[in-house]
Amino acid sequence: MRLDKYLKVSRLIKRRTIANEACDSGRVFLNSKPAKASAEVKEGDIIEIQFGNKATKVEILSVKETVRKDDSKDMFKYL
Repeated sequence: MRLDKYLKVSRLIKRRTIANEACDSGRVFLNSKPAKASAEVKEGDIIEIQFGNKATKVEILSVKETVRKDDSKDMFKYL
């Protein structure tokens, strides 16, 4: 699954266009490397997102195409 789609489906970022812009501006890292929106993600990958002064770091637990809002929390864990 593409990184920008995963960020939206997991609800780490609310909209895919915002996720795309964050990747393009270099604020999203996949396994400690700057990531493009088209990067493929898999279980076990580490995503770090920088929101201004705050950084969020998560580990991917599952990759699903569609998820209910309640189940989106099970897709990742905070580090």
